[in-house]
Amino acid sequence: MLSIKILGSGCTNCKRLEALTKEVAETIGIEAEFIKVTGLDEIMKYPILATPGLVINEKLVSDGRIPSRAEVEAWLKEAAS
Repeated sequence: MLSIKILGSGCTNCKRLEALTKEVAETIGIEAEFIKVTGLDEIMKYPILATPGLVINEKLVSDGRIPSRAEVEAWLKEAAS
């Protein structure tokens, strides 16, 4: 099971990123635990420049934008292999 963290304050883009990532994970059949990280101290433990951030298995794969569906799918498949 993958560990997926959404880094951010809970803004609209953070929610969109979480929804997109959950949808892609379900579509491709990958089990994942989703964790919302909203505390600034926790967020700053990652090399993030802007929110929202996406962390898969403790690796920051995206920050400051909403990635494309294809990007999210590729990251999830890579992490699951």
